[in-house]
Amino acid sequence: MKLAAVALDYDGTIAIDGAMDPAVRDAIAQLRLHGIAVVLATGRRLPDLTKVAGNLECFNAIVAENGAVLYFPESQRHTVIGHAPPPQFIEGMRGLGIEFAVGDSVVETDAVHALSVLRLIHSLELPLMLAFNRGRLMMLPPGIAKSIGLSRVLSTLRLSIHNALAIGDAENDHDLLDACEVGVAVEWGSAALRTVADEVIPGSGPSAVAPYLRGLTKQLRLSASQMGRRHLQLGHQLDGSPVQIAIRGRTVIIAGEPGSGKSWLAGLHCEQLILQGYCLCIIDPEGDYLSLEALPGVVVMGGSDPPPRARELAQVLRYPDISIVIDLSRLSHQDKDEYLRELLPTLAAMRRQTGLPHKILLDEAHYYLAAPEGRQLIDAELAGYILVTYRVSGIDEEVRSAADIVVMVTRETDAQEQQTLREMCEAAGAEVPESLFEELGLSEAALLPGVEESHGRVRRFQIGPRLTAHVRHRAKYVDMPVSETQGFVFSRDGKPGPRARSLKEFVDLLAELPDADLVPYLKRHDFSRWFGQVFRDCPLATHIRRLESRIGVERPRDLINDISQAVRARYEMTPATV
Repeated sequence: MKLAAVALDYDGTIAIDGAMDPAVRDAIAQLRLHGIAVVLATGRRLPDLTKVAGNLECFNAIVAENGAVLYFPESQRHTVIGHAPPPQFIEGMRGLGIEFAVGDSVVETDAVHALSVLRLIHSLELPLMLAFNRGRLMMLPPGIAKSIGLSRVLSTLRLSIHNALAIGDAENDHDLLDACEVGVAVEWGSAALRTVADEVIPGSGPSAVAPYLRGLTKQLRLSASQMGRRHLQLGHQLDGSPVQIAIRGRTVIIAGEPGSGKSWLAGLHCEQLILQGYCLCIIDPEGDYLSLEALPGVVVMGGSDPPPRARELAQVLRYPDISIVIDLSRLSHQDKDEYLRELLPTLAAMRRQTGLPHKILLDEAHYYLAAPEGRQLIDAELAGYILVTYRVSGIDEEVRSAADIVVMVTRETDAQEQQTLREMCEAAGAEVPESLFEELGLSEAALLPGVEESHGRVRRFQIGPRLTAHVRHRAKYVDMPVSETQGFVFSRDGKPGPRARSLKEFVDLLAELPDADLVPYLKRHDFSRWFGQVFRDCPLATHIRRLESRIGVERPRDLINDISQAVRARYEMTPATV
């Protein structure tokens, strides 16, 4: 992921005795010249900060009072997101006879008075929080922290905290480092903070931060070695041990034959990324990912409307909390190909400029990333793609053999594809059993060696549950026929009758045929079996089976109408398509 913002603590990190290190100020200017926003996050009150730091215009924004106050130097806009200190608490502090300072939200005193202050808060029954910052103690409203203020600031700047790196030195920087994609501690600061940081800046004082910041100007993306605190839960092995992968700027390949569960696994991947606040662009050739619209911030574009062009995408993807599913299921293969050859380079350019979207999922990837021209369509340096394919051998070898690529496989019985997968394992120094890939069950997958999470071997696992429903090729099967042998044949008196090869034909025949012809299918549960075996739509098959089981209790025509309505609702069949 692209580095787009740096959040800096003040005292002890870039300043000594209130004075900012001059070399750090110069390094901040260089960051901003390279398009990287710089935010100061401090426990100080804004007037006090202005007094000791001088001109604050080197920063894009200030998060003061440990997150309660936001200030934008260019516009001089000042926003307080925390409540003012309760009057009775101020009165009680005066009664303690200790020195303290009051800000817009914070009350600050020496940390030696912590027990007295805690007793006062308890006696007044106030919901105040205590935050220590070395020798100082801050009392704050509930829910206020540096990370909260930073999130508000970045949202205003239309930047994502997942494109941010934070640097701090003390107790009140823990949440700041944890919230940002990469958290960096300084060697001369808190030992506890160094323990949880992704990286530590060596040195003995703030002057050591300057060369580190200058180095960031040469870093296009956050390094995979810096990231690793956030994970995706993929499922579990037979012994119950969890299988998870770290969210890094790596490309992921999900391979497997049609109907093997790879789109389910890809959807699980997307769900967890979206729920953790990442921005995704999901390129959906067959309508497999439309159910993700049920998640917060997910917008579906395309479908019955023309697919979005560059300008529309740029407008939507200005917001880091929005993800897009581009539904291409109504386009011909040629139109999809032409559209993607324009779309993929456009997305790559947008990511280099703004850092968004964080991840790009491309299903049916083998159609568009074949050698040699396929590699030109994606940004290998930024990476961060999720490539879903039933023909991994069709993806350009340079793309599929990238050094930090993650490869997961669902069932695969094709000999050529198995051989390609075995070669990928051998290149990572591991051998796999001859029959592994064809033995994988419908809810199973394998994480291939080559990444840290595989532990140097193939890890076979049960795929975890999803939050949203999954319907394979939702739009495709409405009009596009399945094979002749997979069609549903309606017979009468033992003789073959009309054959339904698409969902539209099936629903039409349910409406046309007499009840007497349909009752035997209800009794044998033939309809539910067809949806389970041909379309692999287990939730719908289960629902239809319940309806079939009510034969003899309800009128056949009512059950037929209920089945027809269930199919229409599941596959979003509007009156115009039926």
